[in-house]
Amino acid sequence: MQTSTIQLVQTSFALIAPIADIAADLFYARLFELDSSLRPMFPGDLREQKKKLMTMLTVAVNGLTRLDQIVPAVQDLGRRHAGYGVRVEYYNTVATALLWTLEQGLGDAFTPDLRDAWIETYTLLATTMQNAVAEAEGLRAQIKSRNVEHVTATQ
Repeated sequence: MQTSTIQLVQTSFALIAPIADIAADLFYARLFELDSSLRPMFPGDLREQKKKLMTMLTVAVNGLTRLDQIVPAVQDLGRRHAGYGVRVEYYNTVATALLWTLEQGLGDAFTPDLRDAWIETYTLLATTMQNAVAEAEGLRAQIKSRNVEHVTATQ
């Protein structure tokens, strides 16, 4: 990522931080409006989930200057989400809800360049999460295949 992209994202997120609770409310309301089938994946009381969202975004945004340090955590997050039943198509819905939330929170400051910077950032993080899931699934398939080969060879 270019330094200018990172700076845009970090500077804009610093403007969102003071309204973190409102931003989290907006995000989840929009997410469930876009796809109500996602609601059952979350607890009835979203207070803790909203805190987790904002904490995760803070860590990710602050870590953009040292991606090598946050990639393992982002990969783990992707694997955990897969365990919760998150499918690839949900990432687009989350992106739409996130961009809408940022636009609401930043108003006129949410310029086309800033939107592009957030899209690049989200795409990088989401792709890292999805690749970790694909890698884990590939390893599981290899292990399963080897177990079948071992059983077949011993019969």
